[in-house]
Amino acid sequence: MPDGLNVSDLAKRYGDVAALAGVSVSVSEGEIFGLLGKNGAGKTTAIECIVGLKAPDSGTIHICGIDALNHREQTRLLIGVQLQSTALQDKVTPREALKLFAAFYAQPAKVESLLDRFELAEKADATFDTLSGGQRQRLALALAMVNQPKVLFLDEPTAGLDPQSRRQLHQTIRAMRQDGCAVVLTTHYIEEAHDLCDRIAIIDRGRIVAEGTPRRLIAQASEMSRVDVSTGSPLDAKRLGTIAGVRDVQKLGEGWRLKTENVAQTVTELVRGLESDGNQLLDLHVHRASLEDVFIELTGGSR
Repeated sequence: MPDGLNVSDLAKRYGDVAALAGVSVSVSEGEIFGLLGKNGAGKTTAIECIVGLKAPDSGTIHICGIDALNHREQTRLLIGVQLQSTALQDKVTPREALKLFAAFYAQPAKVESLLDRFELAEKADATFDTLSGGQRQRLALALAMVNQPKVLFLDEPTAGLDPQSRRQLHQTIRAMRQDGCAVVLTTHYIEEAHDLCDRIAIIDRGRIVAEGTPRRLIAQASEMSRVDVSTGSPLDAKRLGTIAGVRDVQKLGEGWRLKTENVAQTVTELVRGLESDGNQLLDLHVHRASLEDVFIELTGGSR
């Protein structure tokens, strides 16, 4: 039975609005796949259609080789889902919640093992209303893993968490990949997507506008690298514009910003020129295109 997730031409409309307009993605076993997009881009709608919370208008969904649209009950046994918010009774404990969810499956993971894995052992018998935000998120992940899923869906799993809790959750998600789980992750945090995901799809207005590894997406960006330089003696803008690779020159405080197509050539020629002129180099910073540059370039706005 093939591993992972395969989605083809998924479409969903709400009246005149196309929430999804032909989305196609595939995620392999042991891979973290990120969906990155602005609010309303279609990330959550895509997840909800794939896991069966909403019915798509058209398209196909296969989970571990099984047609999910025609065999929902069968594929539900193969997936785990953590939505943007998890609502449990205030007085239920992590141990009780895990035991309840485990009772729904024939071969669930051991409750004590999940409590240890998600660092909830010390809070196993504490009530839900006393848990911190990070502990609630870890419990939500543990609940999503009760059935030992082949494909795991995480919708904004670190939203609202402090940096330390977010880092701990990242370690947990990486461990899921090592266990061979296919992980589908939606996030607003571009840095998070860059650090966590093996591949990323950028979705805008219901369409996938780019897909690839973070490195490949950045390499394809039209945004040029920037070299910021400041020197002991003033530099001439016209002369800076003749340096190899430079396509734009901007005044930047006491120094200059050079936009270049070739960082190595620009920096080499710049430094040689300063040495020949006896001009002191005070500061030099190279800024290469980032995943955020790619995101803004493709979606035309902030996240």
